[in-house]
Amino acid sequence: MDAIERLSVVEELRRLMARYVRYADHQRWQDLANLFTPDGTFTPYKPDGSVWLHMEGREGIAATVGASGGPGVTLVHHLFSDEIDVDSATGARGVWAMEDIVTRPEDAPVSDDIPFRGMHGFGHYHARFVKTDGSWYIAELEQTRIRLDFTA
Repeated sequence: MDAIERLSVVEELRRLMARYVRYADHQRWQDLANLFTPDGTFTPYKPDGSVWLHMEGREGIAATVGASGGPGVTLVHHLFSDEIDVDSATGARGVWAMEDIVTRPEDAPVSDDIPFRGMHGFGHYHARFVKTDGSWYIAELEQTRIRLDFTA
């Protein structure tokens, strides 16, 4: 793979992750899930390193991340400082610094799964990508956290 091909892959993966956060902000959960391979996984972690959730497959991802949205919920995601390693023409890995803000309506119920009305988080996305049938997909996504601030 030459430098131009490698840069092309890097740009495709940047655009893939940009779609991921745009779909999240607009609560387009099935579109977001379709960015994953059919058996893709998404695992967000708490700041202490323990697993917050583990999702498998497109339907599982769409249903679980979709539970964080809904009427009156505002989601804001930002990605920064990407580090992308192209392993081959069909495999790559990347890390993005990230920030997210979730604001839920005052009358939204607080539960064990969503124990807040407001959240402001900082951390990193760690991704493994595969290219199949001419398109790049997320095979594994982990979200690590440095900090989470909650409001009740």
